[in-house]
Amino acid sequence: MNGMEADLERLQFLREQRPANGLLLGRESRLSPTAFPLTEGQIDFLEKLGPRLLTFLQACNLMYRQSAKGKGPGFLREWLDAGKPAELLELGLDPAIKNELPLVIRPDLLLTEEGFALSEIDSLPGGIGMTAWLGETYAALGEDVVGGGGMREAMRRLFPEGDVLIAEEGREYGPEFEWLFGQERVKRAEGYVVSEKPIYRFVEAFDWPELGSLRTGYRPGVTRMTPPLKPFLEEKLWLALFWLEPLRERWRRELGDRYDRDLRQLIPYSWVVNPEPLPVTAVLPQLNVHSWEQVKQFSQKERELILKISGFSPLAWGSRGVTLGSDVSGEEWARALEEALTGFRTAPYLMQRYAKPKLVEHPYWSEEEGALRMMKGRVRLCPYYFVEEGEARLKGVLATVNPADKKSSTG
Repeated sequence: MNGMEADLERLQFLREQRPANGLLLGRESRLSPTAFPLTEGQIDFLEKLGPRLLTFLQACNLMYRQSAKGKGPGFLREWLDAGKPAELLELGLDPAIKNELPLVIRPDLLLTEEGFALSEIDSLPGGIGMTAWLGETYAALGEDVVGGGGMREAMRRLFPEGDVLIAEEGREYGPEFEWLFGQERVKRAEGYVVSEKPIYRFVEAFDWPELGSLRTGYRPGVTRMTPPLKPFLEEKLWLALFWLEPLRERWRRELGDRYDRDLRQLIPYSWVVNPEPLPVTAVLPQLNVHSWEQVKQFSQKERELILKISGFSPLAWGSRGVTLGSDVSGEEWARALEEALTGFRTAPYLMQRYAKPKLVEHPYWSEEEGALRMMKGRVRLCPYYFVEEGEARLKGVLATVNPADKKSSTG
């Protein structure tokens, strides 16, 4: 059998193994006869990243609670609480769940010429079923995949009983959760009546006030829920707070020198988009300008910057609240930045240096041409870490190759 025949057989196997109901509603992905290759060094990096991210989330949890108790900077809680209803803030600070953290952690990593760049840490991620299915299927074809193709079983061990709740906004992910856990365990969040069963929450904190019986029936410490209902942990703003100079020593103390250094190399420099005027002698760090008005006037070359809404908003889902400065006109950039500044008290934004992914090539099957082709594109890697026995362990990696003429998602 020649190489082409072998590739066609592998593609046919992939088609045959697809779940009957699919994995993501309304989405079609191109098939490749091979999994995206990672080097030993890259896999080693990803395996070591899990403990660093878990420690980072532990630090976020502690620093927020200290701020809420008046034992830390007040601005930290003020900014992270912006726009959220008091009821939700109270639930997030309930003593019964004070040390609880998400059991699934997924960063978004861009593969650049210099290595990896982290654009987000998602504790409410989709794509778990897709990644698990890809791992199982490529493993069955004899490939050495990260996690060994056992991600579905690991997810079932992580959440062995109870219901998976999906809000209307996230319904496209319903099929992958049904494939992971079985249809009988996947329920609509709207109208759900709380019982003694544990809950896996695939519901954004923004949707919580509209969820009726789930909202009124949930009691922290009585109803077991993962990820815990802590909206402050679901804010991208932490990536900018990580670089904030008044918090620098706190981060170093909570993370330790090594983890702090490693994350400083991984997280692109980020700013809180705060409209408060600077002192006359001050400038915005690394930008060397005195005001956001000057940032609005940046040239296209200077606008290798990305604006992101932090979290508690319908725009925070996917990449809807994201603007890449170099990809829009000067007028659009100024307008987006003005909206971010105006909304600071209700829906804060952060601004981050754009880490441009490098170009790679990977084979795919073109349905239009009925042939294998090479795609030149840019890669986003999403490793999935499951927190087991207090440790964040790498269980699988989803690689998304976007065509070179399409910007990689950085939301």
